[in-house]
Amino acid sequence: MPKRTRAGALTVLAGAALAVGTALAAPAAAAAKAPGFLAAADLPPHPSSSWTAGKVTAGVRDAVRRDTCLGIALGGGQNTWYREFRTDLDTSARQVGVELPGVSAAKGRVAKLDEDIVSCADRIEMEDPETRAAFQDHGELSVGDGAHVYALHTETSWGASDIRLLSLGRDGSTVTVVDWGQLGGFRDAPVKAFKKTAATAVNKLH
Repeated sequence: MPKRTRAGALTVLAGAALAVGTALAAPAAAAAKAPGFLAAADLPPHPSSSWTAGKVTAGVRDAVRRDTCLGIALGGGQNTWYREFRTDLDTSARQVGVELPGVSAAKGRVAKLDEDIVSCADRIEMEDPETRAAFQDHGELSVGDGAHVYALHTETSWGASDIRLLSLGRDGSTVTVVDWGQLGGFRDAPVKAFKKTAATAVNKLH
């Protein structure tokens, strides 16, 4: 995802150094620009609580770095931003946006993320024998340069049940992931509404 007399000579050299410094600093500033992000109103409506959106923040949260599904591909943090969303109850969400050096790199990142998400249920069970995980593929969306929606349900041996919806999308050299979650199972997931959220996320990138 940003530069005659001795006194006269010194003045010229100082001016030249300032010009070089400015020229070198400009690309760094340009590279630091975040892509567009979802607003709270873009999330699937919650039946009893409104959504609150946090600030768009540079980097990657530790929770993402440790995440079995996303941490391998999103854990680096370079030219990466995130925004967190919450309700007053048990439902929360997060969007991550990554600006890659070019389209080829962005396609490679999407391929890696897709591989990690699809294999996530199996890896969760391998890492934690006390957890059972199941995966659903909810198909592709015709938006930007493509998007995909997935669902993941986990249930522990002591009865904790969680459902996640994940979307992966790309527009040019920018990749975004939306991660929605709450207590419950597949039947509790608002897949139709989340597909609208996923499409909006890609449309807002630029």
